[in-house]
Amino acid sequence: MSRPLKIALFLVLGAILVGISGAFYTVSEVEQIIITQFGKPVGKPVTTAGLKMKIPYIQEVNSIDRRVLEWDGNPSDMPTKDKLYISVDLFARWRIVDPLQYFLRLRDERSAQSRLDDILGSETRNAVAKHELIEIIRTTKDRVPLRDTYLTDAERELHMGALVPIQKGRTTVERELFAAAAEKVRVFGIELLDIRFKRINYNESVRPKIYDRMISERRQIAERFLSEGNGEAARIRGNRVRDLNKIQSEAYKQVEEIRGKADAAAAEIYTKAYNQSPVSAEFYEFTRTLQSYKAIMGKDATLILTTDSDLFKFLKEMKATSTGSTGTAPSRH
Repeated sequence: MSRPLKIALFLVLGAILVGISGAFYTVSEVEQIIITQFGKPVGKPVTTAGLKMKIPYIQEVNSIDRRVLEWDGNPSDMPTKDKLYISVDLFARWRIVDPLQYFLRLRDERSAQSRLDDILGSETRNAVAKHELIEIIRTTKDRVPLRDTYLTDAERELHMGALVPIQKGRTTVERELFAAAAEKVRVFGIELLDIRFKRINYNESVRPKIYDRMISERRQIAERFLSEGNGEAARIRGNRVRDLNKIQSEAYKQVEEIRGKADAAAAEIYTKAYNQSPVSAEFYEFTRTLQSYKAIMGKDATLILTTDSDLFKFLKEMKATSTGSTGTAPSRH
């Protein structure tokens, strides 16, 4: 066999082998296949795993993932119904349930992610714009927001404003968002499995106002604590003064009672001592009168007494006694 013939034979065999190898392809459990011929899909999607055949050189294999895929949106600012701008970050899970429709309209996962960005972002803005901020923040309508027990209702409303009653809650808003978005992505052969709010932050322009409101609330609580403390201190000081006055009053009362009893006992002793005989009674009267002289007569005191005065009685007797003694003195000599 000549050399050119051998080369031709090898080329024919190589082409046959390449053609045979190109006629077979494998499908794994995590993918589904769309066969295209000259760029157009032919036949039904291949969804079962195993070894499959196609026309070599003419038909091409296009693999489409059948697993649950992730969509992670970028945080975006959007206004709520009560005109508060918030930054919303979402995530979703989706999968391809109609590979032919998916291939015809989107072709690849990159295009699908871009379409999901548009649809889910738009529906999120609509959902946020239709609800108050508290509806998006609170998980359910049955969950009551925590409030400071130190503030009265009037103080809380003054510094924080009246809280809007919760009608739905974030869980219901997520369900509404899911229902609206799932209907729109279904036309692309995509099934939306779930969508959730990952993070909700205040916008930078709104955050200082929120912080100022929180600071005002804390300051109000601090002022109330200070006021209550001053009131309690004043009450304690008032009680101390009242108790001190009460103790002093009771002590003075006891002292006066003891002093009165002592004076009564002394008077009783004096009475018993000086009433034993007329002489002792006269002597007691005399000594008490002398004590009164000492008390009422000073160094330069001048007294004007009547002749029948009790004070003048002993002075008059002393004068009479003194005169009588003088009159008898010469007789002794």
